[in-house]
Amino acid sequence: MFIGTYRHQFDEKCRLRMPTKFKEALGEGFIVAKGTNGCLFAFSKTEFEELYTKLSQVSIFDVEAQKPVRALLASAFETEQDKQGRILLPQELRNYAKMQKNIVTIGVGNRVEIWAEETFDAYNTEESYDEAASALTKYGV
Repeated sequence: MFIGTYRHQFDEKCRLRMPTKFKEALGEGFIVAKGTNGCLFAFSKTEFEELYTKLSQVSIFDVEAQKPVRALLASAFETEQDKQGRILLPQELRNYAKMQKNIVTIGVGNRVEIWAEETFDAYNTEESYDEAASALTKYGV
């Protein structure tokens, strides 16, 4: 389970060092793809395979459902770490998430989200914590 918030920066070559706790649970060659609200999703291979199993159930003739399947899978890539444990995110994903220098990685249960700091801070101030927490009652929490 992924939990917590970590603030850090890209290095001079736009490489990202995943926090140790996240890196251990994500494992080698974890998957990064476009997420929602302007962030990126990072999944362990196992978690991504489970997601893929669900996505593969979508009929190829369901035009409406195929759009998000294509968007997610086309944006996904398997990471490679250098000797110092850093990964290079593709330029297309950095552009999508409007990432420059400052990065926030957060644990969200079954995945890690990678945010541009400015986007994350703006997202967090859109509504109060109490309002967000009370919305969970719709889901039986």
